[in-house]
Amino acid sequence: MALISEARCLGARSKRWLGLSVLMLPVLLVTVDNTVLGFALPKIAEALRPTASQQLWMIDAYSLVLAGLLVSMGGLGDRVGHRKLLLVGSLGFAIVSVLTAYSGTAAQLIAGRACMGIFGAMLMPSTLALIRSVFEDREERRLAVAIWATTLTVGSALGPLVGGVLLEFFSWGSIFLLAVPVLVPLLVLGPLLLPESERDASGPLDPISILQSMVALGAIVYGIKHIASSGIDWMALTAFATGTVAGWMFVRRQLRLPVPLMDLSLLRNGAFSGSVAINLMSLAFLVGFVFFTTQFLQIVLQMSPLSASLALVPGQVVAIAVGMAVVPVARRVQVHVLIPILMAFAGSAFLLVASMGSSLTILVVAFALLNIGVGAIATVSNDVILSAAPLAKAGAASAISETAYEVGVVLGTTVLGGVVTAYYRGALQLPGFLSDVQMMLASETLSGAYHVAGGLSGDQARALMVQAGAAFEGGIGLVSWVTFGLALMAILIAWRTLRIPQMQSALEH
Repeated sequence: MALISEARCLGARSKRWLGLSVLMLPVLLVTVDNTVLGFALPKIAEALRPTASQQLWMIDAYSLVLAGLLVSMGGLGDRVGHRKLLLVGSLGFAIVSVLTAYSGTAAQLIAGRACMGIFGAMLMPSTLALIRSVFEDREERRLAVAIWATTLTVGSALGPLVGGVLLEFFSWGSIFLLAVPVLVPLLVLGPLLLPESERDASGPLDPISILQSMVALGAIVYGIKHIASSGIDWMALTAFATGTVAGWMFVRRQLRLPVPLMDLSLLRNGAFSGSVAINLMSLAFLVGFVFFTTQFLQIVLQMSPLSASLALVPGQVVAIAVGMAVVPVARRVQVHVLIPILMAFAGSAFLLVASMGSSLTILVVAFALLNIGVGAIATVSNDVILSAAPLAKAGAASAISETAYEVGVVLGTTVLGGVVTAYYRGALQLPGFLSDVQMMLASETLSGAYHVAGGLSGDQARALMVQAGAAFEGGIGLVSWVTFGLALMAILIAWRTLRIPQMQSALEH
């Protein structure tokens, strides 16, 4: 009998960890999708010829829609079951990805990315919610959350490598077709390995709150993008005002609703709100770095997609190793000490680029330093977030954490990418032999200058790309100084907000 009981326990344990491996497939895909497009931008720009604003929207349409819907999809999962929502989201994501792969215009690709965001929002909350359902033991759950958080970082880091390999041998549409082989195993094995979560019909979804949150995010992101491409004008100010008002109305509504879409009371906990802020900022740093580095390596340094992706492999290896190695360290080092140390690694990456330039060696070393910080922060901060929230509000805490993750992705490309673009447009000195149309295309983006250079003679093309490369590198230097300052701010936030006795005792249990 004892042997039978032990065999059953081993079988149940094996099923839990196999279920976790299946759950990591959509997490990996969604996070790879956040950074893989950056590597494909030069080829997409050549094929579809997007404007500077469209180029940024190609990346951010997905994350923006996903961030706006994460909380509502988390609530929907509570009501219909997270496994069911996960499977529906996976099927929809795969179908839309195939359609997006064959986009004929920039507008079609942006629309496809937005639809992918809708189904992607069904995936992320369900994965973390199902982890809590599958792993009841605290230590097992801690390790499972660490694997989940590490997968987030690994996916973001693997994006360039996956993109480089695919683009070396296939067209740009292949980066979207990747969803099919990744999600098919989940659709087949998910019903067998994953239990359905408990359903909670405590209150209906609130469409007004969903609309308010999406308007707030969309308007603010549009304002930032408009400033990057056209400068500060009445449209940018109107967008910021609209976003601010919608955000204020959203907060007021959440505080008044008996069953809010987002439980903002959790943010009163300093450890919780501090960890969410650190998570958001660290992901913004990583995605922003990947955004400008992938373009610089391919267009300015003239590296092939595969060679450029291989140059970032050391950083990706570091992300995997550090994300798991930090688990035992987090048990011994206080959180308010550990996270500032990790953030210091991320800050040093941008200080290195700002002070030493954007050579290949500097970028490779900086990417590794950045991943030491971000890879470990993702693991530690998500454990702090779940530990700081009451068990009854774990679902709400997960939704806020995942929303912060996606907002960080949006801000990484919108704010950091916008700074690089704005500097590029202001500093670019165009040669006099260009026509008005060529000047307009070259001044919009680095990809635009590269496209114009392709139609010029050898000496003229070199002259244009020297100027474009210098302007883009200047933008990288500026944004690196800005990000270094933000990293110092994040260190201060972590040091002050995580110095809470209750937090340490929560982590020790």
